[in-house]
Amino acid sequence: MKLNTTRVWLGGIAGGVVWNAWSFFVQTRLGPFYESVQKQGLLLKEPRYPFFVGQWILLVFVMSILLAYLYAWSRATAGPGPKTALKIGMIVGFFAGMPSNFAQATWSPVPRMLPLGWMLELWIGAILATLVAGFLYKE
Repeated sequence: MKLNTTRVWLGGIAGGVVWNAWSFFVQTRLGPFYESVQKQGLLLKEPRYPFFVGQWILLVFVMSILLAYLYAWSRATAGPGPKTALKIGMIVGFFAGMPSNFAQATWSPVPRMLPLGWMLELWIGAILATLVAGFLYKE
């Protein structure tokens, strides 16, 4: 079975738009926590890497395109539709967001709300991106 790579890319880019919108929503809610921990010296006031926000946005698009590919590849065995997309998004989002942020919540002196937000940003974002990609994919 040949993949419709045009639809994979379309779904991945659309999923990236949705995931980035979700990220923006989460990050605006975390703003006061960032200000507080930066004043305490627990987080840097300036990013270590130049143009971090742009790089993060690009990474989210890359992850969304890869999720769109995973969904398209999985259709043959798991079946097409939102159930498959949801499962893939949940699995990849869990892998991306849970372990490292659980460790941050456990060992980092920052408020637990930050790692929780970071985890939800990745987990829910992956789910949303995969659902969008699955909705837009056609053979």
